[in-house]
Amino acid sequence: MSNGKVIAQLENITKDFDGVQILKPTNLSIYEGEFLTFLGPSGCGKTTTLRIIAGLETPTEGTVKLEGRDVTNLPPYKRNVNTVFQNYALFPNMNVFDNVAFGLVEKRLGKAEIREKVDAMLQLVQLGKMGKRKPNQLSGGQKQRVAIARALANDPKLLLLDEPLGALDLKLRKQMQLELKTLQKNLGITFVYVTHDQEEALTMSDRIIVMNNGRFEQIGTPREIYEHPQNKFVANFIGESNIFEASVVSETGAKGTLTLMMENGHVLAEGEGFKYDEIVYLCLRPENIEISTVSREGFTLKGFVRDHVYVGNIVKTVVELPNGKTVQVNRNPHGELITPGMLVNLFWDPKDAVVMHTREDYVYDAIEFAVLGK
Repeated sequence: MSNGKVIAQLENITKDFDGVQILKPTNLSIYEGEFLTFLGPSGCGKTTTLRIIAGLETPTEGTVKLEGRDVTNLPPYKRNVNTVFQNYALFPNMNVFDNVAFGLVEKRLGKAEIREKVDAMLQLVQLGKMGKRKPNQLSGGQKQRVAIARALANDPKLLLLDEPLGALDLKLRKQMQLELKTLQKNLGITFVYVTHDQEEALTMSDRIIVMNNGRFEQIGTPREIYEHPQNKFVANFIGESNIFEASVVSETGAKGTLTLMMENGHVLAEGEGFKYDEIVYLCLRPENIEISTVSREGFTLKGFVRDHVYVGNIVKTVVELPNGKTVQVNRNPHGELITPGMLVNLFWDPKDAVVMHTREDYVYDAIEFAVLGK
């Protein structure tokens, strides 16, 4: 986790391709020792941002700093960073040892020092006995470890990883997620990671940057991103969400309980900075919704149980509201299930409901303010 020391900065970075701005004005501080993840759909600008940090792309505007030094126009080999790609980029004619040693040989280190360092890296990634194998004799997970060992051998201040687990099968990918996080924690090196996989980001990261259409939608810890999404895009992109439109019936100037009017009834939620009669989005995670044949004070939202779907550790209950909209409710599989077709009341703890402004400019200004640390 961050110790507060800034190791890299992006200041007012933009990137244009063929006259189209694909990375909007971006400000970011990256802290020493943190695992920072760029998360977002394909084409949102996360890989472009990573390549700008690496020196593989030059920003159209703005400044890149590493340890306080302006490196905006420096090539990759003059920056103390290394990048691991999804395709591994191993040299097929070299064995594992020589692949890992490549950067050290380029630096003209002594043979004894190279051997000591390469052996240590191979032990670190659990490939100590595979130094003589060629890449075509390795599994996907082993190739990925070699690529990481080669990058780490150069003692980078920043290790940049661009969807490095994307080519692996699901079981191996989950295993490598835990291995990478453990490795990063033990080494204390700053990892900057790119993925479109939300579970991967939540599992591994100290901080997550959710990106969309070339801008930062939200920056926060996995818990902050999941439990307190700041706009509809983040709420939809991270995990499963039930999102409703509602209007504020009771106005509050400070944090407290709001009464919201939905199309199908009144509900309660906690929020601040909302005005009377304002149209808002209400986000509820399926695990935070309760259903019962008994009503709950402050809630008049009702629906019919349509179906139960068993998925192992949970049962997903689908409730249909009078307007036809469905709500997903996640329940313990060992609890008693309400018979499909029955009318139920829906309610929740007001603090578990997330109320969001529908004005995107409001949200973006708040995010930019936080990023700049003003």
